[in-house]
Amino acid sequence: MVRATTPGVRLLPNAITVLALCSGLSAVQFALNRQFLLAIGAIGVAAILDSLDGRIARLLDATSKMGAELDSLSDAISFGVAPALVLYVWQWDAERIGWVAALIFAVCIVLRLARFNTFLDVEKPPYANEFFVGVPAPAGGLLALLPLILEQEFHQGWWSEPVVVWIWTVAIAALLISRIPTLSLKSVKVPPRIVAPLLVGVGLLAAAIIQYPLIALAAALLLYLAHIPYSVRRYYWLAKHPEAWDVPPRERRAIRRARRGRARRLGLRPPRLQQVAGAARRAVRLPRNGNSDSLGRGYGPGTDGQGQRKRSWRRIGLRQRGGDK
Repeated sequence: MVRATTPGVRLLPNAITVLALCSGLSAVQFALNRQFLLAIGAIGVAAILDSLDGRIARLLDATSKMGAELDSLSDAISFGVAPALVLYVWQWDAERIGWVAALIFAVCIVLRLARFNTFLDVEKPPYANEFFVGVPAPAGGLLALLPLILEQEFHQGWWSEPVVVWIWTVAIAALLISRIPTLSLKSVKVPPRIVAPLLVGVGLLAAAIIQYPLIALAAALLLYLAHIPYSVRRYYWLAKHPEAWDVPPRERRAIRRARRGRARRLGLRPPRLQQVAGAARRAVRLPRNGNSDSLGRGYGPGTDGQGQRKRSWRRIGLRQRGGDK
């Protein structure tokens, strides 16, 4: 049995990180030779290696401070500098405005990684470990290359216009340093009952990547962008429901269904924001004739207070229970 403290085992995660760094730098060399398909592939390989080095280090109990610093440096070059230079060579060669976009993207990647490192020692609620703050560096580096991927697969179009590529690059840079929560695959737990269908899906994905690599990569990137609204909604739902922080996904779904069912049983519905304030004041205003047993306006002898009360509650979108039925 190999001990985790042996030098060879401790060297393995750092060696994978160095390979990812070399792959990212090779993308620049491919771009200078106008081999953009190889440049995309090199950054994709760097992303795969980057996802492996940390997991292998934790699995072998070979984590170290040097490995963490090396990983951040590798990410900055492979997913910040390399994609920026690839896009510059492809679209904005010798154009000042293009160099500005490349600088913005590279700087945002470095800022994103610096913020990530500072958050490692900050105490966070349990649910926050399921999310990244902003788009992670590997996803950001590949998303920046999406116009180039589409151009390689479908040839030139509106997606390859210099202005569109410039705006897209700056927009992805903004997502990198934003505080938008995005799902972390490290915390995803797969229920045992869907393991077999998931393996079938992995096989189909591998076949799609082999046959249509660029289309599969573009589809994966678009799907990643589409998940962001769901991630934001899930993040804020968990923040408001501490009872769901440490329970499995099935129990979380049960909590969500129970709360929805309780809201239906109470007969509640979201009121119109522009009308609720005035309607509420009208509904709960006390009568001027001193009749404190009535709710609303104009209740007195000969007035149908029951019907007025029902109509007042309906105006703010509520339905009373009990004696008002």
